[in-house]
Amino acid sequence: MRSTVATVHDVVSSLEPGDNLEAEHRSHTLGWLRRTDDVFRRVKPAEPAQHLVSYVVPIDPADGSVLLVEHLNAGLWLPPGGHVETGEHPFDAAAREIEEELGITTEPGPEPVFLTVTGTVGIDSGHIDVSLWYVVEIPRDHQLKPDTGEFHGVRWWARDEILRSDPALFDPHLTRFLEKVAYRSTR
Repeated sequence: MRSTVATVHDVVSSLEPGDNLEAEHRSHTLGWLRRTDDVFRRVKPAEPAQHLVSYVVPIDPADGSVLLVEHLNAGLWLPPGGHVETGEHPFDAAAREIEEELGITTEPGPEPVFLTVTGTVGIDSGHIDVSLWYVVEIPRDHQLKPDTGEFHGVRWWARDEILRSDPALFDPHLTRFLEKVAYRSTR
């Protein structure tokens, strides 16, 4: 196993699943990482057909709301983030993506808090994103510089607002992420 893939394997191994689906995703991901070193996207949109992504979810520490971006390609409200470059640590990808997409130079937490395996939608549909979800605490009044080439919009969402909205507007695992983060904050 290539050292950069071994590092990702260690990150995923240390992640505690919050529910049965995340446990399945973790098991799937660990098996995939043991079988191949070809885990970084080499050619857009889908080579290899399954590859690593780092999401970064900005959370307002005062009220727990989350910042989501209306992604042009996916047509969904998603956390900021993107593909992990060849040889890049997922944490470094998360820090790079939050700076490129929102102009935020604050680093996310050092470890991901959530893992998902998701079939993509939109223009680039047809591949699988293995996503590590990081969290960064950012106050709602923090100045942002959104990448208008990637997003229709950027906005803060209250947890209850997301739960009352049509789930088809969001990443299919967003509500599970919110449940896990809420549980973690009460421990």
